[in-house]
Formats: sequence, structure tokens, C-alpha cells
Amino acid sequence: MSSTFHGLEVARRALTTQQSALYTTGHNIANANTEGFTRQRVNFEQTSPYPPASRNRPEIPGQVGSGVEAGSIERVRDQFLDMQYRGENAKLGYYESKAEAMKQMESIMNEPSEEGLSKTMDRFWQALQDLSVNPEDSGARSVVRQRGLAVAETFNYLSNSLNSVRSDLQSEMGVTETEANSLINQINNVNKQIAGIEPHGYLPNDLYDERDRLIDKLSGIVNINVSYDKSGGQPNGMATGLATIELADSEGRPTGTKLVDGLEGTVNEVFVSYDDKQNVDNIVFYNPADQTGKISQDNPPTGGTSVGPENFSSNGKLKALMESNGYVQADGEVVGEFSSMLADLDTMAGTFVAEFNAAHQAGIDLEGNAGGTFFTVTDGESAAATMDVHQDIKDNADKIAASAGDSGDKGNGENALDLAEVMRKKDVGLGNNTSIQSFYESAIGDMAVVTQEADRMVNNAGTLRQQVEENRMSVSAVSLDEEMTNMIKFQHAYNAAARNMTAVDEMLDRIINNMGLVGR
Repeated sequence: MSSTFHGLEVARRALTTQQSALYTTGHNIANANTEGFTRQRVNFEQTSPYPPASRNRPEIPGQVGSGVEAGSIERVRDQFLDMQYRGENAKLGYYESKAEAMKQMESIMNEPSEEGLSKTMDRFWQALQDLSVNPEDSGARSVVRQRGLAVAETFNYLSNSLNSVRSDLQSEMGVTETEANSLINQINNVNKQIAGIEPHGYLPNDLYDERDRLIDKLSGIVNINVSYDKSGGQPNGMATGLATIELADSEGRPTGTKLVDGLEGTVNEVFVSYDDKQNVDNIVFYNPADQTGKISQDNPPTGGTSVGPENFSSNGKLKALMESNGYVQADGEVVGEFSSMLADLDTMAGTFVAEFNAAHQAGIDLEGNAGGTFFTVTDGESAAATMDVHQDIKDNADKIAASAGDSGDKGNGENALDLAEVMRKKDVGLGNNTSIQSFYESAIGDMAVVTQEADRMVNNAGTLRQQVEENRMSVSAVSLDEEMTNMIKFQHAYNAAARNMTAVDEMLDRIINNMGLVGR
């Protein structure tokens, strides 16, 4: 037979359980706008019925309910949606960084426009054609000299500007590297806090949220694969466990490089090294505990796992910055958007200077002397950056060899026409049937295609991530309308439990204070 006070205990359990649900609802409402917060719910469980199961009397099952209790407070989270989100976030991080870098390149090259290299060279050719008509005119010669200076200065500007942005990309890569290492260590620290709580049977929901928030941010830098291992002790069945994070390739497959080892409590940080021309030549993942001194380009990490840039297939911001800046392949070839454009400019400038000087030296100047050097390059490997007009031409425009060398007539302007055709001359070492002009147009076309593709993929990846994020939010985010409904529901249940306690109290009062008074 149940206790006289059994009803009070049932009502008390109902009160405390509904109160817990109300508190949890309030916690959800308070964090409705908190980044990374996952809504929580109380899992109600029936307590054991009375009488309890007995080995001596198995024929008597429990018949009288003993109430309810709050079994656990659970995060409402779908790990599959988390995995989808992180994969799409890595793609978006990659294409956003690539698109931003290419937009900067487009702004510098500024084609087609009135200020671009193509228009500057067109003006130079026009000045040469005007000179061919009036080879003895000092004004026409002065214009050719100034247009030549403008061509050299434009090459210098483009090269210096591209190198400046490339330097900015390297700085951003360093910041991204530092951010990734910070996130890796923060995740490991949260793992350790969780490892100290889960074995006691508790669910550290707020720590889970913080860890997921950090993992989401890391997924924008590199593509990752997340797995979970159970903590020791007696963890709750719904405990998430300790997160182990591995670097993943573009398909989301783990590569075997662990950034965070949940069970061991260790990390592998990332380090990007450069060659003497500031091209990425290696990516190293290393345990900072095994290193001595501050890690830098002068003191790179020892040991660890080295990944060649061309084999680094993990989508994310880091890969996009590396590809934009330029990197060295295993065969020694340098590839990358900015390094390729700089190389094309240097090749074009070097070829142009060589061909133009050759044509200029084939003519005679206004003084009847053989043409000399028109353009100079002080560094053959950086032709675009070091290109200039020869000092003799700067000092005296009469040194421009506008006349054909075999004519003996300094008033003849045929050589100026030959100079004007240098830009369109084919088979000058830039490819079969390729002129300097078509080579430049091809480089600009390639840039436009890469930029357009990056912009398109930003839109596509952004749409896909938004779709996954909305699905994830529909499961995990706080809906104020739903929480208000729950608040009313739990409040009414609490009030009903209180009324039940009052009824039981009145019953006990009748038994204790009023029984045995009949007939008195």
C-alpha cells in the first residue's frame, strides 16, 4: 500500500520538473540572439511506478504512478546538418577569398579603360604613326618620347601594384594562419573542459555550443572532418564526447592530418613557408609542444607533416590565398593568379623592349646616326618593374630613329611605321602565331574568366550554405513563438501541479484534523 503522503511527492515532482522546463525555456529566450546558441529542451521521464518490481513477488506489477522527473536537458542539434554546413562553408570561404583577390587584380589592370596598358600602348603607336608622317617635327618627336615614358611607367605601375597586393595577400595569409592556430587551440581547450565534466554524467551544453561555434569558424579556413570519441567514466548516453578534427580534402575525405586529437588532447598547428621570391613552397602541420623558440620564416618548425602546395587540396580561405599569391609545384614551376600575371607582364615587357629596340636600332635618327637603345631594363627577371626610356632619348628627342636605315634620308619616316608595328608582330617568342598585343589580350582574358568563375561560385556556394544554414536553424535555433507557447504550456502544468498539491493537502487535513469527530 502506498504512503499517505505519496500524492504530495507526486505533486512535488511535477512542480520541480515543470519549473525546470520553465527555466530552460527562459534560458532559450534569453539566448535567442546569441551566436552559436543551440536551443535546449528538458526530457521528461516517468519515475518508477509503485510498488517497485520485487524478485519475491513478480506477479504484482507496478500499478500506481509515482510522477515525473527531468531526465536530462538536451541540445536540439543535427550533426549531419553541421557536417553539410561546414563543407559548404569551406567552399564559400575559398571562393570569397579568390573573388576578392581577383577583383583587386582587375582594378589594377583596369582593362578595358582609358587608363589601362592597352590604351597607353595604343596612344604610343598612334604617336609613332604621326611621327612617320612628320619625322622631322620636334613636336611629334616629343610626343613619342612622352608616350614611351607613359608606356614604361604603366608597366612599372602595374608590376609594383600587383606586388603590393601580393604582399597584402601574404600578410592576410599570415593572419589567417594565426587565426586557424588560435581556433585549433581553443577547440582543444574546450575539449579538455568537456573531458572534465562528461565522466560525471553531466551534459555541458554551453561548452558544446562554444566548441561547435569554433569548429564552424575553422571550417571557413580549411575543410575539416569532425569525429567524436566518448569520454571516460560514466558519461550520459546523450553526451557528445571529445571532438577530433582532421584536415579534409576537397571531397570532405579525411587526409590523416589531425588538427585536434580529442583523446590525446594534442594539436597540430599550421605553418606556411615561402621561397626567396615569396611563393608558397611548403605547408607544415606540427605539434607546438615539440618545437623550441618562436616559429617564423627564419625558424621554421621541425618534424611534423609537410604538404606540398600542389597537394594541399583542402578547400577554404587558406587555399584561395595561397593560389592567388602563387606557389611552387614539385617540378619547380610557379603557378597562381598574381604570380602568373606578374610573370606574363615581365615576359611581355622583356619581349616588347627587345623587339622595339631591335627595330629602333635598324633606323637612323634626326642627326643621321644609327638608332640606339630606346627602352632599358635593369633587371631581366623583373622587366616590367625596371623598364624605362633610355636617358639619351629623354635628353634629346632627336635621337629617335624614325627613318629607315638604308634610305640615308633622315627625313624618311618608314622606320617609325616599323616601330608602330612591333606590337602586332607575330612569332616573337610568345607562342606560335602570337603577337605582343594578342599575348596581353590573352592574359587579360584569362583573368576575366577566373574572376567571373569566382564570382559565380561565390553566389552558388553562398546559396547552398544559406540553404543548409536555414535547415540547421530550423532545427537548432530559438523560435520565440515556440518558446512563448512552451512557456504557457509549462506554466499551466505548474499551476495544475500546485492545485494537485493543494487537493492532497486538503485530503490530509481532513484525515488528520477532522477524523473521529462524528457525533461529538
